[in-house]
Order: sequence, then C-alpha cells, then structure tokens
Amino acid sequence: TQALTARGVKLRTDVDLFDAIWPQRPSLPAAAVFEHAAPHASVARSEKLAQVRRAMAEKGAQWHFISTLDDLAWLLNLRGADVSYNPVFVAHALIGENRASLFIADGKVPQALAEALARDGVSVEPYAKAAEALAALPGGSTLLIDPRRITYGSLQSVPSTVKVVEAVNPSTFFKSRKTEAEARHVRETMEQDGAALAEFFAWFEGALGRETITELTIDERLTAARARRPGFVSLSFATIAGFNGNGAMPHYRATNESHAVIEGNGLLLIDSGAQYLSGTTDITRVVPIGTVSDAQRRDFTIVLKGTMALSRARFPRGIRSPMLDAIARAPIWEAGADYGHGTGHGVGYFLNVHEGPQVISHYAPAESWTAMEEGMITSVEPGIYRPGKWGVRIENLVLNVPAGQTEFGDFLKFETLTLCPIDTRCLDLSLLRDDERAWLNDYHETVRARLSPHVSGDAKAWLELRTQPV
Repeated sequence: TQALTARGVKLRTDVDLFDAIWPQRPSLPAAAVFEHAAPHASVARSEKLAQVRRAMAEKGAQWHFISTLDDLAWLLNLRGADVSYNPVFVAHALIGENRASLFIADGKVPQALAEALARDGVSVEPYAKAAEALAALPGGSTLLIDPRRITYGSLQSVPSTVKVVEAVNPSTFFKSRKTEAEARHVRETMEQDGAALAEFFAWFEGALGRETITELTIDERLTAARARRPGFVSLSFATIAGFNGNGAMPHYRATNESHAVIEGNGLLLIDSGAQYLSGTTDITRVVPIGTVSDAQRRDFTIVLKGTMALSRARFPRGIRSPMLDAIARAPIWEAGADYGHGTGHGVGYFLNVHEGPQVISHYAPAESWTAMEEGMITSVEPGIYRPGKWGVRIENLVLNVPAGQTEFGDFLKFETLTLCPIDTRCLDLSLLRDDERAWLNDYHETVRARLSPHVSGDAKAWLELRTQPV
C-alpha cells in the first residue's frame, strides 16, 4: 500500500465489484468432503499436523493460516470435488499450537468425519467465521502466513498487535516429498493407467480407417478405459487431443463446434491424465497417422532426445529446479528449435496435477524454495510446435530418488514412473546415439514387463508390438 500511495493510488478493499456485475453469483460448492483413508493415505492427519507445528515453532509462530486448497486437503487427509479435475474443496484453516479450525461451508463435512477431525483436535467451523478467528488472535502472538497464498482481505483481519511472519506454507514442502508408501502406490497407479492406455491404443489402431474417429472420440474412449481401472476418480485435466495443426497449440481443447477428424497423414498429440485414489497421472504421447514426413520424424526424435536427456540426468540434492530446464532444451536448441512453455511441473498425490514448489522452467525464478528434494514427482515434457502444421510433446512423470553421495554432496536422479510405449514409428533412428537407443529399449522392456500382467487380448498384443527394441 505504501508503494501505491506514493504514486497517488488508493487501494480499496471494502468494495466487491463482482457483486455489481454478477448478481446471479453461485453460492459456495455444496459437494461433500470425504476422507482420503489408509492404505492410500499413509501418514496420519495427527502426524501431518505435528509436522506443520514443528515448522511453525522453527519460525517462532504460534498460529498458521492456510487458504491453499491442496495444502488443506493434504494436511487433513481430506478430498473434495469443488474444483474440476482437482480433488480439493473450498475452505480455510487456522492452525494453533494445540488446536486447529477448519472453516468450510455448512453441510460439507458429514457428522462422522467431523467427529474424526475432532479426535485429532480439528474443529469444523462456518466458512464465514475465518475472518473473525483471525481478528481474535491474541496480541503479542505470531502468525505464519504465505503471502502468495492468502488474500489481502484475510490479512486485513489480523490485529496490528499480532506479528506476521511470511514464508512458504510448510505443507507445500511436505506434500511435495512423497513418502516411500506413496511412491509405491503411485507406481501401482502407473501400471493401471498404462494398462488403460494400452487398451485405448489397441482399439484406436484397430479402428483407424475403419470407423470415424475425431478428437472428441479420443477423449471419450480414453476416459472410458481409465474409468474401468480400480481407484479411478476422475480425469486430472481436460484431455488434449490435437491432430496436425491443432497439436501445435499446447493447450488446445476440442469442442463440439470445432474439432478435427483423424484421417489422412500426420501426427496426433494426446495429453491426458487421471485422478486415482492412489495417485495422479499426466502423460503425453504422439502417434503417427498415415504417412509421417521426414520433418515430422526429425522433430519427434529431437523432442525425445530432450526427454531422455533430462530423464537421465543426475544433479545435486537441493539444486533449484528451474536450473534443470536447459538439460531438456539442449538437444532442441542444438537443432535450432525451442518451445514456449516450461519443461516440468510438480504433480500431487491424488491432488492437483500442477503443484509446487518445484518447477522445471527457465521462465520461473530460481528461488531457494524451488530446491529439488527426494520424493518429488515432476513432469518432463519438452516439445516442438510448428504453427498450423503439427506439434510434438513427449511427457513422462519422474520421481526424485537418491543417486549416491560423493565428496561434493548428495546427488539425485529421476526414476521414470509413466508406463506407456513411445511410438518408434515416428523416429528417425539415424539421430539417436547408441546410449539413447539403449535407454529407449530399456524403458520399453520395463513398460512391457510392468504392464503385461494387467492386459490381455488385443491390448497385450499391441503392448508387445509397440515395445519391440530398436
């Protein structure tokens, strides 16, 4: 506010302009909250609260206010359906040294769940009472808040006698570092998701040229395949199925009014993912339609080289994640190309498909809180896009795992989690080094071994065919 005042600007927070232009504004979402229970929730709510309280104590804070929806869901082992594709719910929480309050709309927490929360020292309060609770904080106490994840209006409720400490929410760090049990569940999830993809692609290749397939059909059939898998809850984002020029738009979305029929020659890009009780998936594959040109093969192979380069990297524990971006881009830059989005984003555990604090992108500031730590799950998704022609993006999810210790410190590497063949029909093999071919063959051997027990018939035959060594 001081900066604004110095420039003759007055900041008013007492007026809700939306009230004037949105008279039919909907009320808060009413869907019930549910518990993310064992075995999928491997750390008890009481232990997570204890972790956060220890972090509060390190900051000298007796209170901590949280508004970030995925932080709340993780901390309390709760999930909801208030935001499309993300299993979160609208709420706030005030964490004290011995008690906590969850501020949420009436009727969203079933009685049995409210009683379970109470046993862990969490009371359920009306959503509108959050500001009152902040205003009632005792003078002389210290409140921890994340300035990037709290509204200015909420902060205005805090008495001037309360000291405010600003830092990233401790839960943001804790939830990014998956436990060993969570990593096991995610690996199992990847097997189920990969089996669904095998079923889909087996159908797709068999139906191509025999029936009408559109970008919308792809979404429908792929969603149906995933929905048959155990623990499926929803998609993790709107499926992107882009043929030729549509695939050159990284965030393309087919609609009933505007979509392509899959016919002729070219490249089909499919970026999709799902929410399961045991994990969140996000994968991009590109497949050939008809005849693939030499230029398309070249782009595909160069992008794969970028995916492999980063997937094979070893790096010091604690390195700031944006600094890894150039590893994936180097083969693409060498070819005189680039792409206009980040290379990787953090992924939640049956939570938001985009989460922090890590982000592999030179567009992001390399701040200390972006450090790479063991247990983080991140996407690796370089690309090349030719506007109006075609797009290539190859995306896997990877897990940070130990890579040994030297006199220079602890090192990490990536374990590739995603299990789905990379279509070798799109490759220009002359551009791959022997070690790159070896990585691809090893990956396909793993995919075949891990997915085979989960598929049969046409899907198994497709899996065997698409994982042959090159």
